[in-house]
Amino acid sequence: MQIEEISEQVLAQAPLLQQTRDEMSKIIIGQQQLVERLLTALLCNNHVLIEGLPGLAKTLAVTTLAQATGTNFKRIQFTPDLLPGDLVGTLIYNPKSGDFTVKKGPLFANIILADEINRAPAKVQSALLEAMQERQITIGEQSFGLEEPFMVLATQNPVEQEGTYPLPEAQVDRFMFKLKVSYPSKEEELAIMRARSGNPVDRVTPVIMPADILALRRLTATIYLDPALEEYIVNLVDATRHPELYKLDIGPFIRFGASPRATIFLAQASRATALLAGRGYVTPQDVKTIALDVLRHRLLLTYEAEAEEISSDELIGRLLATIEVP
Repeated sequence: MQIEEISEQVLAQAPLLQQTRDEMSKIIIGQQQLVERLLTALLCNNHVLIEGLPGLAKTLAVTTLAQATGTNFKRIQFTPDLLPGDLVGTLIYNPKSGDFTVKKGPLFANIILADEINRAPAKVQSALLEAMQERQITIGEQSFGLEEPFMVLATQNPVEQEGTYPLPEAQVDRFMFKLKVSYPSKEEELAIMRARSGNPVDRVTPVIMPADILALRRLTATIYLDPALEEYIVNLVDATRHPELYKLDIGPFIRFGASPRATIFLAQASRATALLAGRGYVTPQDVKTIALDVLRHRLLLTYEAEAEEISSDELIGRLLATIEVP
């Protein structure tokens, strides 16, 4: 497919995507980057981890996305006493027939809000892994495929908060983005206060149906990514593993670099970013725009980095400033 043809299809879908943004903005004031990343992950058929202090509209943003997309939505509150069966479901014995029947859990939905995911122990986290990666759930000896679209949007409080558990590295790597939600600006907070003091909007009108999401995902896969940009993406990820090859002095701060999944997600998210911008091709700025959110949770830092209070965000900033852009 030619770039011109792709661009025509992208422009045809632009009003639908803008209408979705407008609908979500009726409830979500500020947090524009959060909304954009949620839409990007939706187009890429991937999951998002959202970190921030309580009260910053993390849960509200996810519920608003589910309403705007007309999808089947379930919210799971993660707690220390949660069991794997509370997520996936269980087998119920029928004494009359002597058979077991399957009672499906809340994971059988399109959009899953895993609220405060890091408040549940490792056993529950591992139960979520199969659904996230394999798009299926096993109950007893039966496996059930999950209906598309399927997306896990998890919120977590910083690990320093009391009663939280660090997520397993294998699970964290399965999230396309790790988003950090910060406080709103003074102007945004004033707008939030005024909106909530009147007659606040509680629900939004569904704009994109599940069939539209699947069509947009197919379109996202066709967005043109130049070979030079593909090499740039590979260089960014490779520099997290071998920084000395790129004249970067950050090696002492990185214990393990990003996995190949980071390369795949960078390419996918760059295409979706271009689509959301109304273009049929990826630019270097598209890659830079999403690089931090894709890479920040994939770098395992050394004790030296922690001692010097150097964050993964700072190291990725050095990467982006140093690696040559095509």
